[in-house]
Amino acid sequence: MEELLNDVVPQEDLERFERKYYHELELDGEVSTETKFEYAFCLVRSRYTNDIRKGIMILEDLARLHPDGRRDYIYYLAFGNARIKNYSEGLKYCRAFLEIESNDQVRSLEEHIKKQSDKEVAKGIAVAGGAALVLGGILGLGIAMARK
Repeated sequence: MEELLNDVVPQEDLERFERKYYHELELDGEVSTETKFEYAFCLVRSRYTNDIRKGIMILEDLARLHPDGRRDYIYYLAFGNARIKNYSEGLKYCRAFLEIESNDQVRSLEEHIKKQSDKEVAKGIAVAGGAALVLGGILGLGIAMARK
């Protein structure tokens, strides 16, 4: 799963679907569902966090307005949120997908997100513990110096 999450869309693919998206928008004032999905699919696989967030916004809109493709939209919402380390949202979308159908790839993504989330929590606890030790040391030193 780590390899899949680290796979980045080729820049030329992203640019091609971006041009298609904006071309449709200019011509008709709206973009087809298929083009929105293709563009969002590229965006959530971008190396840039802002692109991923933009892809997530498009996918959320698609999931809300087009229930026929909801399964795919929800998977890539989980995927995109996992890529930007928004683990709670990623888990929410994994669980929503698994309510629709059982899928080994989504279960694997869910497990990966849980592991990464646990690692982040452990890092946070370690940092907080380290900060408390440093603060305690400084206070102890200050008290010892004040007594002299």
